[in-house]
Amino acid sequence: MEKMPPIAKIYEAYTCIIDQRIQLQKNKALVTSSDQKKKYTVQWKDNIYSSNDSATFWQSYPGYPIIAVLMLQNKLNCPKEILPFFKKINWHKLNVKYKRNYDKAIEEVLNHISYDKNKIITITQNIYQELQNLNIQIKRKI
Repeated sequence: MEKMPPIAKIYEAYTCIIDQRIQLQKNKALVTSSDQKKKYTVQWKDNIYSSNDSATFWQSYPGYPIIAVLMLQNKLNCPKEILPFFKKINWHKLNVKYKRNYDKAIEEVLNHISYDKNKIITITQNIYQELQNLNIQIKRKI
């Protein structure tokens, strides 16, 4: 992969999965945003993925919709034991509040979780490594 996303996109993917905002189809998925205001389409063919979410389309790295799809496709670990802690988080609102300072948004979320935060961080860092080692390409369109 040419460009890596901020690690925050993995946390956003957790929420997307636990809130069941993904409809997987044959070679595409329909994803609803955390504030329910936008719909994204993720498409794939072999190891090429595209999505019309802003991060993927404009920054050329996999946004949370692609990361969530990769988890559901078992190409990335999907840590089911921690997913419930990320239910119903409006990441859009947090990212606006912190002016896209994703680390601050993650910090706020982790501060409200009654679970071993270091374990969550370690699990997420391991998934980030998996993503880095994954042989996929990100394109604007397939």
